[in-house]
Amino acid sequence: MATSSVSKGCFVFKPDFKKRKISVPIEEYFNKGKNESEDSKLRFETYQLIWQQMKYETEQLQEELNKNLFDSLIKFLQKCHSGFQNNSRDWGYQIKLREIPTAALILGVNVTDHDLTFRSLTETLQNNVTPYIVSLQARDCPDMKHFLQKMFSQLVDCCVDVESKEEEKDVQKKTHCSMDSLSSWYINVTQKTDPGKPGKKRNSSQCQPPPVVLILKDLESFTTKALQDFIIISSQHLHEFPLILIFGIATSPVIIHRLLPHAVSSLLCIEIFQSLSCKQHLTTVLDKLLLTTQFPFKLSEKVLQILTNIFLCYDFSIQNFIKGLQLSLLEHFYSQPLSVLCCNLSEAKRRITFLSDNQCENIRRLPSFRRYVEKQAAEKQVALLTNEKFLKEETQSLLENLHVYHTNYFLVLRCLHQFTSSLPKYPLGRQIRELYCTCLEKNVWDSEEYVSALQLLRMLAKDELMTILQKCFDILKSSSEKQLGGTAKRIEELLAQFQSPDAEVKEEEDASGSQSKGLQKTDLYHLQKSLLEMRELRRSGKKQTKFEILREKVVSFIDNLVREYLLPPETQPLHEVVYFTAAHTLHQHLNAAPRMALHTALNNPYHYLKNEALKSEEGCIPNVAPDICIAYKLHLECSRLINLVDWSEAFATVVTAAEKMDANSITSEERNEVIHARFIRAVSELELLGFIKPTKRKTDHVARLTWGGC
Repeated sequence: MATSSVSKGCFVFKPDFKKRKISVPIEEYFNKGKNESEDSKLRFETYQLIWQQMKYETEQLQEELNKNLFDSLIKFLQKCHSGFQNNSRDWGYQIKLREIPTAALILGVNVTDHDLTFRSLTETLQNNVTPYIVSLQARDCPDMKHFLQKMFSQLVDCCVDVESKEEEKDVQKKTHCSMDSLSSWYINVTQKTDPGKPGKKRNSSQCQPPPVVLILKDLESFTTKALQDFIIISSQHLHEFPLILIFGIATSPVIIHRLLPHAVSSLLCIEIFQSLSCKQHLTTVLDKLLLTTQFPFKLSEKVLQILTNIFLCYDFSIQNFIKGLQLSLLEHFYSQPLSVLCCNLSEAKRRITFLSDNQCENIRRLPSFRRYVEKQAAEKQVALLTNEKFLKEETQSLLENLHVYHTNYFLVLRCLHQFTSSLPKYPLGRQIRELYCTCLEKNVWDSEEYVSALQLLRMLAKDELMTILQKCFDILKSSSEKQLGGTAKRIEELLAQFQSPDAEVKEEEDASGSQSKGLQKTDLYHLQKSLLEMRELRRSGKKQTKFEILREKVVSFIDNLVREYLLPPETQPLHEVVYFTAAHTLHQHLNAAPRMALHTALNNPYHYLKNEALKSEEGCIPNVAPDICIAYKLHLECSRLINLVDWSEAFATVVTAAEKMDANSITSEERNEVIHARFIRAVSELELLGFIKPTKRKTDHVARLTWGGC
């Protein structure tokens, strides 16, 4: 777009909305992936279906976990609200009316999950307690003035009547916000909405004007002065402006007394509410999403370890963990062509019949399938490698076996966890996710921790063993699958043997004749030798009681179950179809190194832009590279202080290299101005990124801030 002007100036052109770039749907990007195949759309639809099911499951789980906390919180608020309306003249009660009811909600250090919790809490309180809910953050309330303005603006938005809402907004602009204006507004609003409308029934808690609930999301970040002033002023207007506070605390309730002196904290009637622990929440999420056959998608040991390490070492955020799980699911369907079979068993069998020749070749290339073929007879090997129909039938059988493997695997894993979770020092981990990672990595029975766990199991008391066996029996009976029906019956028999006092136990009795023979020796040497033999005999041939024999049977029984069913997934044919194993890719996305990525982008722009013109030998600077890349590579050749004049001349030399001069285009002076402007912009961008900074030592120099090539 061109323009003409007498003098130089800056012209602003509004964008043409008709020429907006049309956004490309996400499935188009999915189809253009590095492993494009004829079923890319089907893989994307399968990914969406599984993720929607997982998302719904996590939302339901979140509601269940918050239900007890929200129910107790609602009871507290309703009790406090009924106290506001009590007209008792008791002196102690009148003193308590000056205290602001306060709920201290301990949510933990997973701050990124707090917004979701507060949104659910706000919806629950609006449906059950009061429509007047205000949520404030510390960044919006630096002082008392902004505190009251934000509070008043949110209260006005709570009004149901649109006309009254607009009127109140006009009043807010004209008047100064104070507790008196808030109180008068509350009285006017409640007087308008209080008269009973025909056709609506109200319960006892709604007969009186509802209270105002103020949620302070991040109490630790609020300024002490603003918080103190608000509490003192609110306590004086409590009889006309019924206020209830909810403190969102990430650390400890002690923070209340650190922020507020005793004179202010005594104006609060505080009750503490504790949310579920982050680690318990993680265990529940894993139990619902991964330790089940409901979802066919699974994670390998390294991938699961990366996600749990990020959770435990960085943020304790369940939402970030679920996002990492979603990224793993998306990457699996994006990079694995055979992920089209990662669905429920009946649908997978149906899809196998429609597999193309290319997909059949992909199955033959799988390492697990190749190992499986090598173990078969020669005739079957030839059929699997040449006959497409026989390959599809065998693939259906292998996927069915994989489903049965997972069903038995998770049942036995839960039973083993019941045995090992209560042992001293927890040799196989206290949480089931720790045991699951160990079983995914290798044969668990080959580890020293497993051997020590069996030794500790041989020391359990009778009541402990019976309790654990009963839990295992309940686990096996609760499953709808019947593969381990014989195992449940065997556990029931062991429980019956523990409970029956008259069960016969075959014990080997040692002959006492050897003792008498040993005592027949009269000389000292033979007598001493005989006594030593008798002592060793007592140690080795000690008679076992009935309970010890049954306990040994239980330990052997669980050991056989582990060796039979807890084989690592790598031993199963076609495990690549459902297991995501690209731990390195996931680590690059979630544990990104921004400094190294920035250096790569500036030093080698072809790595990200994939433009053939940007390819160059190491040490060379192509003149077609972006200006910031040219300036960055030139600054790597400089010392601590960079001369801007020399830097500018070098930049101009690189930019104008191998370019044909056109005499009719622009003059040399104008060309130099354009290059100079490009250089200034590139230097400003490098300063913004933190590679250089101005220095007072020399006015025409800048200081370099990074070394070592990154």
